[in-house]
Formats: sequence, C-alpha cells, structure tokens
Amino acid sequence: MSAGHHHHHHADKRNERSLWIAFALTTGFMLAEVIGGFVTGSLALISDAAHMFTDAAALAISLAANQIGKKPADRQRSFGYYRFEILAAAFNALLLFAVAIYIVYEAWLRLKHPPEVHSTGMLAIAALGLVVNLVSMRFLSGGKEESLNIKGAYLEVWSDMLGSVGVIIGAIIIRTTGWTWVDSAIAVGIGLWVLPRTWSLLKSSLHILLEGVPEEIDMAEVEQALLATPGVTSIHDLHIWSIGSGKVSLTVHAVYDERMVAADVLDAMRRRVNEKFGISHITVQCELEPCEEADREEHFPGGPGEGHAHRH
Repeated sequence: MSAGHHHHHHADKRNERSLWIAFALTTGFMLAEVIGGFVTGSLALISDAAHMFTDAAALAISLAANQIGKKPADRQRSFGYYRFEILAAAFNALLLFAVAIYIVYEAWLRLKHPPEVHSTGMLAIAALGLVVNLVSMRFLSGGKEESLNIKGAYLEVWSDMLGSVGVIIGAIIIRTTGWTWVDSAIAVGIGLWVLPRTWSLLKSSLHILLEGVPEEIDMAEVEQALLATPGVTSIHDLHIWSIGSGKVSLTVHAVYDERMVAADVLDAMRRRVNEKFGISHITVQCELEPCEEADREEHFPGGPGEGHAHRH
C-alpha cells in the first residue's frame, strides 16, 4: 500500500514537472509564432500559433487542475477535487473545437483572396516550432497513460507538432511554386486533422463525468468474479465508475449464505476484485435477503436473506 502510494506521488511530481516545462516552452514560442505569423502573412503559421495558444491555456489549466486535485476531501466534497482534472480535459477539448472552426472559416475567406506570404520566415519559425513541440512531447509522454489531464495536454502538443510539419511543407511548396493558396489549405488541414483526437478526449471526459463504467473494465467479468466468491448467492445494485484518471470505485449489494460470516464474505469479495481488476475503493452491502433495490436493478442468480456490512 505504502509502496503504491509512493509510486503514485512520484508520478504526480514527475507529471507536474513535465507540465511546467511544456508550459514554459509553449508559451515562449507562441509569442514568437504570433508575431511571425503577422509579419510573414501566413495563416498556416497563425493557425499553428492559435493551437499554441490553446496549448498554453490547456497546460495552465492542467497545472491548476493538479494543484486543486491535491486538496483534501472535506464535508462538502467527500471525494475530494480529483474530478477537476476531468473538467479541465473536457474544457481543453471544447477549446480545440472552437479554434479548429475559426481556422477553417478564416481559411475559406483567404482562399477567395490569397494574401502575400513570406515563405522564408514562415519556414524558419515553423522549424523552430517543430523542435519546441518535440521537446514538450518528450516530457509529457511519460504521464499520458496515467492521467487524462496529461493526455489532453499531450494531444494538443502532438497536434501542434503535426501543424509545424504542415507549415514547413507549405512554406517549401510556396517557396518553390509561388502557390500562396497552399497556406490556407495547410491551415484547414491542421484544423481538421486534430478533430478526431479532440473528439476522443471529449468523449472520454464525458464518459467519466456521466459516471460510466471505465473502458478498461468489463462489467460482466466483474459480475462473474463476485458471484464466484465463496458464500455469495446473488448480487444486485452493482455500480462501477471513475472519480478521475485511475481512481475507480465499486459498490454492490451481495446476498450471502447465512451459514457464512458476513465479514469473511466481504473480505473475500474485496480481495478478489482488487487482485483481478485493480479496484481498491470497494463498498459492499451484505444481505441475507435481497433488499428493495433488487426489485429495481438487474438481479443476478440468487437466493435468500438480512444484515449488512460496509468496508473500504
């Protein structure tokens, strides 16, 4: 237990350090890219700068979410502030959607009246942007599987990396052919390319906010594991949900054999679920007869009983 807590604390510290580094790099380069975009007249560069801006905002929100998430639970928020991380991830996704729509609209206007684009400056700034993105991605990659918050930040920096590559390609084409419309086409491509990833992040965030069963957990397998516990005759009112990334909770009502000791049945269920599915926050109500909840919920194969026990 203590080893797991230490590992989690270490991961949190590492993730926070990565966020700070990525935030400093992104914010610094965003300012250079905004100026460069206006100087060179490149919409693709401005599009990349817009994504850089959302990256900087997203990273700032992620850092705030990390700090707020550390606040202990209180009487008003018994689960603590872990869910703020998920709200931040959802906000980041919505922000990216808004930027993509703006860039597509601006590009449509420019396609009708292509402005002059200074390809040399555009190429130099985009190349520098690519380096910044790659460095930021390197720092964020370690925590993206552990936290939706970090994953959201990683996806935005990743989309910017692709944007920088697109701008570089666009600058080379404009420099060699003089086709300035390519700049607007690249800008639209950047906006559309990031949408599927943004939708994936938003969907994952909403799934947690709606208290859906975590994607990595098979509800049927959990049911079978609980029913296979010695002494359990049936279960009902089973709920599995996430408070935040990696923080899964389970509650269930279990009807047990009256010849068994409720505490023993409860401990066996808790151990089985923890070992097989990695869920440690478990609440079990043991009953000798199905309670009234069983009439409203699906009732898995069962038998008789009364009494209850509660354990984390």
